Amino acid sequence: MTTQYDHSMFRWERDADGIVTVTMDDPGQSANTMNDRFIRELPALVDHLHAEREAITGVVITSAKKTFFAGGDLGMMMRCTTDDLADVTAMLDGVKEALRRLEMLGRPVVAALQGAALGGGYEIALACHHRIAVDRPHVSVGLPEVTLGLLPGGGGTTRTVRMFGVRTALQQILLPGRKFRPQAALEAGLVDELVTGPEQLAAAARTWIAANPEPAQPWDRPGHQIPGGTPDSKELAAILPSLPAVLRKQTHGAPAPAARNLLAAAVEGAQVNIDDAMAIESRYCAELICGQISANIIQSMFFDMQAINRGASRPEGYPPYQARKLVVLGAGMMGAGIAHVGATAGLEVVLKDISLEAAERGKGYSAKILDKAVERGSTTPEQRKAILARIRPTDDPADAAGADLLIEAVFEDPGLKRKVIEEAAAHLGPDAVLASNTSTLPITGLAESAPRAEDFIGLHFFSPVDKMALLEIVVGEKTSDATLAKAVDIARQIGKTPIVVNDSRGFFTSRVILEFVNEAVALLGEGVPAASIEQAATQAGYPVGALALVDELTLTLLRKIREETAASHRAAGSERPAHPAAPVIDRMIDTFDRRGRAAGAGFYDYADGRKTGLWPGLKDAFGGTNTTIPLIDMQERMLFAEALDTIHCLDDGVLRSVADANVGSILGIGFPAWTGGVLQYANQYAGGVPGFVRRALELTHQYGDRFAPPDSLVRKAQNGEDYR
Repeated sequence: MTTQYDHSMFRWERDADGIVTVTMDDPGQSANTMNDRFIRELPALVDHLHAEREAITGVVITSAKKTFFAGGDLGMMMRCTTDDLADVTAMLDGVKEALRRLEMLGRPVVAALQGAALGGGYEIALACHHRIAVDRPHVSVGLPEVTLGLLPGGGGTTRTVRMFGVRTALQQILLPGRKFRPQAALEAGLVDELVTGPEQLAAAARTWIAANPEPAQPWDRPGHQIPGGTPDSKELAAILPSLPAVLRKQTHGAPAPAARNLLAAAVEGAQVNIDDAMAIESRYCAELICGQISANIIQSMFFDMQAINRGASRPEGYPPYQARKLVVLGAGMMGAGIAHVGATAGLEVVLKDISLEAAERGKGYSAKILDKAVERGSTTPEQRKAILARIRPTDDPADAAGADLLIEAVFEDPGLKRKVIEEAAAHLGPDAVLASNTSTLPITGLAESAPRAEDFIGLHFFSPVDKMALLEIVVGEKTSDATLAKAVDIARQIGKTPIVVNDSRGFFTSRVILEFVNEAVALLGEGVPAASIEQAATQAGYPVGALALVDELTLTLLRKIREETAASHRAAGSERPAHPAAPVIDRMIDTFDRRGRAAGAGFYDYADGRKTGLWPGLKDAFGGTNTTIPLIDMQERMLFAEALDTIHCLDDGVLRSVADANVGSILGIGFPAWTGGVLQYANQYAGGVPGFVRRALELTHQYGDRFAPPDSLVRKAQNGEDYR
């Protein structure tokens, strides 16, 4: 006999053995989230369980969706401001109170995880006494809130500290925001049991319930102690002072309120009872939800990313496309990386270079990556063997026969690119996609000698290819919509996030990142100490110092791009004033023969390819005694330079969408993630877009016309608009 009750969000079934199965199934969404319906109905569900407690022998919580539970309602969170602080705190307290009553039901409660349980979903699982997960690749658990500028506010911070200890919880779970696959979750203790398929979940849950009729959470058992001690214990007290320093080292002093609040909530919560710790957690989480930085990150890394990955830039009306055979021209670092991601995605890959030996070296790059993956346990020896077997090194263009995708990845020489493409294209299938990995050269020009210009497109990967998620798709003047649709599908097939831009010199990413490094180099020419420039960049949130990045790119490349860009402007009948960075670059090359890391000397000194420190000669060469420029001006010169040029990219028709700009700037060129991306930076600036315009005018007056706000930006400010 089965007793059934229906709530809107929760479906309840009690069988003849008294086991209640609670199935979460939000009728208004494709995934369960902590939205208003959940917040309203969870307490009612728990009240119902307590009312029926004497007739219940156990509870199994599962989901009717593909995922177990998707987490918090990010749309709601984005709308919160400091005016909502009290309401948000009360909402978090209410959710935690209901989950706390669930774990104190006095009956065994099991979380049956048939799909992903991340963020709020895993917090529900943590409030259960036992967690069983299906051992399938699509299943993952964890608390990744920090990656969205938040912290686990449904009890996740408090419970993980009591399960694993302050240090382990912070360093291995909370601060990394890691998502654990089932086996890793079992080994880490985040789940208690694995089953091979969803059909085994119910039986496993019933077995555990029968064996554990009166469970209690570890922290509710007499004598429980937090692993590793509380902050006043000698063991943990000796470690605690180092945690803020570790955090600062990781963030380089950039805005990181989520990490700061996580650290505070974990440490402070470990000093009090669990209910007070929950209240502390709520207040630190509410502060983040109602802050601007979490809204910035959620906008770009969730909503903008979601739009891109759903194919917002893919032309409609074209069937799904899947490549089968890829030929990569050029087995250097970029070509080898492209070959690796292609083979990992299951494509047959032909890796061609000028000699078989060079092509073999390119395949060796993939072997090294896979060797490390086997050592870490993230890849099996069998998978390694299969991936390498799909890469065929060659020096013969005829081996491209039958390929339906070509990606050229040779040096940035138009003549060489055209030559190798022509050689291989003759052997391709009739509808093959022809692509160049160029980072700066216009696609339209490269397509002129291609056999089918309508099939030619830019696929700009980022180094290292196996780690960088972004793929910048560049549409030439004659590129067809059919080819663009294929390119977007190819990006998904090989696991990349695609942004789509129109053709121009430097496209979007390569063009805009130059504004960042040029501004840093100009500061050096103004006599600002090099160390201060690097500190300004990292404290602004850039992943590396700007001068270090120039060394990676090479100073000679910057000069080459500058000269080619100037020549193209002259050919078009216009002149642009040289950036004040130009004489610094020229002097470094011509006077001091310092060309970058590859040459063993640039703004930094190197030993065996490793940085040993900034070149001491910079002070004699450029002064290095100017301390009159405020740190905020140095930072905002870099940030505004990129934001303003991005707006020019929109005006020039290079960028097709705001989402592409925001996601591309964070994933591709290291624009500080706390801003939400290069255009969201303008939206969220103090005073909004009008405030951004006012600051741009100040920078123009102080540092030059390159900071002058474009007319389109001024109109937005006047009309009360922003970038959406």
